[in-house]
Amino acid sequence: MHVELTLLLLVLGALAITAVCRRLDVSAPLVLVVAGIAASFLPGVEDLELEPDIVLLVVLTPLLYSAALESSYLGIRANRRPIGLLAVGLPAFTALVVGLVAWWLVPELSLPAALVLGAVVAPPDAVSALAVGRRLGLPRRVMTILGGESLINDATALTLFRVFVVVAAGTAVSVAEAAGMFLLAAVGGTVIGLAVGWVVHRLRMRLHDARVESALGLVVPFAVYLIAEQAHTSGVLAVVVTGLYLGHHAPEGGYASRLQEQAVWQASDTILESVVFALIGLQLTTVIAQAGDAGRLVLYGLAVTAATVLARVLWVFPATYLPRALFRGVRKADPRPPWQVPAVISWSGMRGVVTLAAAFAIPADVPGRETIVFLAFFVTIATLLLHGLTLPAVIHRLGVRDTGGQAQVLAEAQAQYAAVQASIGRLDELMAEAGGGATAHTAEKLRRFAQMRANQVWEQLGRPDSEAGESPSAAYNRLRREMLTRERDTFVASRDAGEIDDEILRRVQRQLDLEEAMLARDDP
Repeated sequence: MHVELTLLLLVLGALAITAVCRRLDVSAPLVLVVAGIAASFLPGVEDLELEPDIVLLVVLTPLLYSAALESSYLGIRANRRPIGLLAVGLPAFTALVVGLVAWWLVPELSLPAALVLGAVVAPPDAVSALAVGRRLGLPRRVMTILGGESLINDATALTLFRVFVVVAAGTAVSVAEAAGMFLLAAVGGTVIGLAVGWVVHRLRMRLHDARVESALGLVVPFAVYLIAEQAHTSGVLAVVVTGLYLGHHAPEGGYASRLQEQAVWQASDTILESVVFALIGLQLTTVIAQAGDAGRLVLYGLAVTAATVLARVLWVFPATYLPRALFRGVRKADPRPPWQVPAVISWSGMRGVVTLAAAFAIPADVPGRETIVFLAFFVTIATLLLHGLTLPAVIHRLGVRDTGGQAQVLAEAQAQYAAVQASIGRLDELMAEAGGGATAHTAEKLRRFAQMRANQVWEQLGRPDSEAGESPSAAYNRLRREMLTRERDTFVASRDAGEIDDEILRRVQRQLDLEEAMLARDDP
């Protein structure tokens, strides 16, 4: 019971810190890690050691799946070259650089064991970087590249980790066998992810039951991960591919399942991200106790952290400019960005839960395991603090901002106008078939409502409200919200007076809530 109470307090405390950070508009992951470190020294705090299998299945799998659902398949495909270089090439380069530095510096690490450390610290966790980027308005393409990298680099690093662990444990593995393991994990995970995504999508199209569809969606990431791992392929990559497939085809499904699924995954992401960053900080006392001579290892940790940070910088700039310099087609299709863009990307390398889960998953027969775990923990904390504290200032100083806001609003307005015209055309067809009559008044109301929705986006292209005053759409939303509040209060009063029961109240409240949600979505 003491452990269960500790876990409950951990979840509640992490959510409370997250709520405060969101209110103050500060980085929640950074504060959670610091709070976890501070709590680890308090008397009576349980030593909560991360179980790698549980972390990968229960924490990483739903987080990756949810991120994949919200990611743009078309955006990732359009940026497949930079994402591929960051998600596949960079983890391999980082593992090699960090492995060589650790092998040279740390006496108790053999080259294979040092490469295990390199693979462990190779994958950055983009949760913090993406949160900062959204808050500060990074360009959409930069956000797409960072998000795409975070979806795929875990699979690359964990596959390299498996290969290096086998070698470090004393098993002879040829280069061809290692390459075969990597290809099996990558190709097999992709195929399984696509197959499961196709089957689940076809099944959901035949269910026509939002509750069952949403329940099935909760099971999918865990199922595809276990299937892929059982087939000795990359479960992480399979989860990402399934999420991308289902997210891309989500518009084909029903609105109710989309609304429910979005709400469920947003809530679960908040809990998992809050708890996992707090857990990272809570590992401090456990890791120090297992490492032994922490003073000497801190010096090694500083060197390994420097190698990890510099490896990303050394990779990102050549990966950005060399393809354009060597290939005319790349240069013509994708002009070179200013140096500030790769600078921001290269400084977005915070490590997170994948690094610690992989570190704790190292078998006991790997020489220097305790040293590797300590150094991985050191790099995770150091990069979270270093990049987390300085990335906002770097973005401000370099002036990397999304300058395509007006163009995006214009594209949305044009698409909205085309959609409205198509809907009005369909309305005219239905009215022609019905021959007018009693529905003519209703049709005119629908036509005005559709036109108003189209105008809301066009209004964003005009002058700001401070100059032009409140727009018609903003006034409509404000007044309609006040009306909805009064309606809701009236229904509650009727329920309290015994005039209607709770079932009626819940039904009408849902209608009012959906309309209010639409007003919030349509705010200019």
